[in-house]
Formats: sequence, structure tokens, C-alpha cells
Amino acid sequence: MSDRPSFFEATVNQVMSACELMDVEPGIRLILSQPKNEVVIHFPVRMDSGEFKLFMGYRIQHNNVLGPYKGGMRYRNELDLDSGKALATLMTMKNSLVEIPFGGAKGGIKFDPSLHSENEIMKITRRFTHALSNNIGPEYDIPGPDLGTDSGTMAWMMDTYVNSHDSLNRSANMHVVTGKRPICGGSKGRDKAVGQGMFYVLEEWARERYVDLSECTFAVQGFGQVGGFAARILDGVGAKLVAVNDIGGSLRRANGIDPKALADWVREHGSVAGYPDAEVCSREDFFSTKCDIFIPAAVQEVIDEKTAPQLKCKLVCEGANGPTTPAGDAILAERGIEVVPDILANAGGVIVSYFEWVQNKKSEQWELSEVDAKLKLYMTKAYARLRRVQYEKKVNARLAAYAVSVDRLQAAYLERGIFP
Repeated sequence: MSDRPSFFEATVNQVMSACELMDVEPGIRLILSQPKNEVVIHFPVRMDSGEFKLFMGYRIQHNNVLGPYKGGMRYRNELDLDSGKALATLMTMKNSLVEIPFGGAKGGIKFDPSLHSENEIMKITRRFTHALSNNIGPEYDIPGPDLGTDSGTMAWMMDTYVNSHDSLNRSANMHVVTGKRPICGGSKGRDKAVGQGMFYVLEEWARERYVDLSECTFAVQGFGQVGGFAARILDGVGAKLVAVNDIGGSLRRANGIDPKALADWVREHGSVAGYPDAEVCSREDFFSTKCDIFIPAAVQEVIDEKTAPQLKCKLVCEGANGPTTPAGDAILAERGIEVVPDILANAGGVIVSYFEWVQNKKSEQWELSEVDAKLKLYMTKAYARLRRVQYEKKVNARLAAYAVSVDRLQAAYLERGIFP
């Protein structure tokens, strides 16, 4: 048996530590310790072969004191209730930190989409959305894309939901999901939003430390939409990608790997495996590659007691949700490696999702320059709030980020009161 706390236990422990730091009232701590709602749905879908399969879907709604529930839908065989509860809690903390009017939720379906045809995935998505339709809504709970889902998935969800309602209100329900393509009401800049937001935070980190980002090297763990865009944006200012890892394997190249060429390769082949312009290395060699910035951009709990001692970087910028375990965090702190925590580093996605939601409600389409400018403002203000608490309380960046979040949540509860 492992002594490691579960993902949800570790997340709640972080929330409670922040509550202790900010002297949050006991009743509010109790509320934040568990999700409000945990929805589990079993639903049948006819496969291309004609046979039926039964699928399990989740929607975990953690907290909505600041606004409608908001969080992604992931399609992943490893999805379970514990991870869903942890990720929903992280969304509450993230949305509070960056001051957008949303609560936190998460959900998805427990299956591997790579084992199914596009037609089967569409039917699974539509059947799940139909079964879930009484538990989501444009002013109640707004799903978005996550691991295993994309803008196409969101279009299917939106279309299923609006066609389940009367024709007079269909267009008024388009903002039931975010992360759609612009042709379906999505926002410009949503595809690169996490990477772009991460870049704005890295600019602030570099400015504070008189570091020139153009002279920095970086490594990326996970080369999907988050890692891929982050790498291309950093490459655009002169930073050098020296190592990359994904489900297919690990690569490194001291003189730099071209992120655009690698992204094209991954799009065609499904992973970094086989990419010709870098040397293959072991997973251990990837983690121990010397660089300035390490970006975990895949799944949770990859920086742990085994991998944290291997890192040779100055900063970990968390593109994934929950990529560092408590043990890994302690090792990074002991070694003097700074961390930009996930609830800030990857918040660009939900911020631009908020922009999309607003645009849908107002029947507007903002230009990319406006989206990027607003995103930079939200990210830099959140970074400043985190740093202010960090310096005032003399704590690490992760605890400071959670402290900002719980303090805002407490202020809302104290203002509104707790019913009845």
C-alpha cells in the first residue's frame, strides 16, 4: 500500500493549508472540502459493429458561490471519481484566483477515444450530453475541452444540448459549452490560450528576475495543444526547446528542436516517436536534461519523489493540472526550484473560455488582438496578487495562489451568507 495521498486528498490538503493561512472560517472550510454535486451516469451506445457498449460518465460540481460551475470534459480511461473531484476543486481555485465569475467543475467519460472511430466518439458524446442535459446549462454549468476532447467535441455537445430545447431559445443556449471553433461561436485565440497565458506569466517571472527569455532553454512534458503552443510561442521569442516527452517517448537536442516541425509531425503520427531531427533518449534522461524552464503539460502527478530529484531547471511552470505531488513539491522547494502553480500557469484556457461565454451572450466576435490583450491583463494581475501574498506571508507560490483563491471565496460567503 502506498502512503501517498490520493489526488483529491492532496488537493484538499492544499486548500486547507491556505484556509489556515488566511484564517478562513470553519464553516467555509467545510464547504470547500467536498464538491456540492457528484453526478455519475451509465449510458448505452450502439457501436459501428451493431453491438451495444455501456459507458460511465461523470460531472463533478465543486462550488458555485462565485458564478456558474465551469470546467473541462475529458475522455480518458484513467478518469475516476477521485481525479474528477480533485480537478473540479482545482477549477474552483483557478477561477477564483484569476477573478472570473465562475465556480469549479470537471467531468468526462471513462474510455479511450483512440480505440473508437470518429462516428462512435460522436455518438458517445451526444448520448452523454443528452443524459447529462439536466445537470448542465449556459447559466448553470458550462463544460469545455480537456484531455481527449477538442473543439469538435464541444460542437457536438452544444448541438445536442440546443436541439434538446425549444427552437425559440436554441441560439440563446450556444454558450452552454466553450472551446468551440469560431464558426460555431467560439473565440479567436482559444486554441492557443493556455500556452499564451503561460507565456505572459513567464514574461512576468523573467522581468522580476532580470532574465532574458530569448536566452532561456526549456523542456516540455506532453506535446499536445498545451505543450505544443507553449513551445511555439516561446520559440517565437528566441527561447530554445531542448527536450520533449510524450506518450510515444522522449527526445532531446542541445541545439534546439523546432516546435513547429515537431507539432506537424505529432499531428500526422500521433506522438513525438520517430521524429528525425532529435535524438531519442530515455524518460530518465529527459527529466534530467539541463534547462531553464521545465513545463509539465500532460497529466497529473508526473513530478514526484522519483522525478523531482532528476530535474535540472530553475523553474517549473505547470501547464497540466496537478502535475506535482506533495512529495515532489517538497523536493523542488528543498532544491530551490521555483514553481508557477497550475491554477495560475494554465489559467489562460478558462479565461478565454470566459471571453467566449461573454461573446456568445452578447452576440459578438472579438478580434484576436483584443482577446490577447484582455488575457494578458487577467494573467498579469493574477500573478501580481499571488506575488503580493507570497511576499507578505513568506510562503511558496503554490500556497500563495491558493491563499488568494480561498480569501476571495470567503469574502463571497461572508457577503452573501450561507443559506439557510
